[in-house]
Amino acid sequence: MKIRINDVLYSYDIYGDGEPLLLLHGFTGSKNTWDECIEKWSQSFQVITIDLLGHGETESPKDPKRYQMEQACLDLKTLLDQLEIKSVNLLGYSMGGRLALSFACLYPQYVNILLLESTSPGLKTKSERVERIKNDQKLANMIKENGLLTFINYWERIPLFETQNKLPEHIRQKVRLERENQNPLGLINSLLGMGTGMQPSWWDNLSNLKLPVLILVGELDEKFYKIGLEMEKLLPNASLVKFNGAGHAIHLEQAEKFGTIVKEFIKGGKVND
Repeated sequence: MKIRINDVLYSYDIYGDGEPLLLLHGFTGSKNTWDECIEKWSQSFQVITIDLLGHGETESPKDPKRYQMEQACLDLKTLLDQLEIKSVNLLGYSMGGRLALSFACLYPQYVNILLLESTSPGLKTKSERVERIKNDQKLANMIKENGLLTFINYWERIPLFETQNKLPEHIRQKVRLERENQNPLGLINSLLGMGTGMQPSWWDNLSNLKLPVLILVGELDEKFYKIGLEMEKLLPNASLVKFNGAGHAIHLEQAEKFGTIVKEFIKGGKVND
């Protein structure tokens, strides 16, 4: 389905009935990112998947400023308003997790439960942000100068995704195809406008988030596991689940367990890991 939000045509799908669960994919992903878990969740919830700005079948505006986190959050608010949904359970992965956390900080009244997979509240210092902006600019230039396929070949070999080499071939091919079908302009502007260095740092806001938060981290994703532990200490009502043997993309690497834990937490506020 398509819906126009603040002059951008977004693509989204809805499955099942019940309490709304909005899913936000990561960089180079799409609403198809969640295919392995949709059936399980749609039996209990109204599952809403969306192609984020510059990804999948959603339009890719030319101005990188349109991709800034505050703009992306306003788009989500507008989506929910247009769908006449007052509040949701919100799950985000990686870049989508940063968006989910940003949305919860900016529009807390719209979020019942926040679920964060392999993500962060941003960077703590200005120097870290400046360095990250430079790195994202290099990645954007790689896409612009060398093309999408060269970038994908580089991107899927970074250490963050090393554990995905153990995934079944059909899953790896599905992820590859998802990346190949992206609009290069959308990825470039996502890096420039919505990268970790560009977004606000929410570390100082975590103590104000009173809603239930589930932090999902992979044991082998050392960077985000450590960030998750830090977040758990600062959030007043957080639970953390570590997936032994998993890396960054837990929803792919351990889809059955991931889907079950998310469902249990939303239904009862508890996890049995």
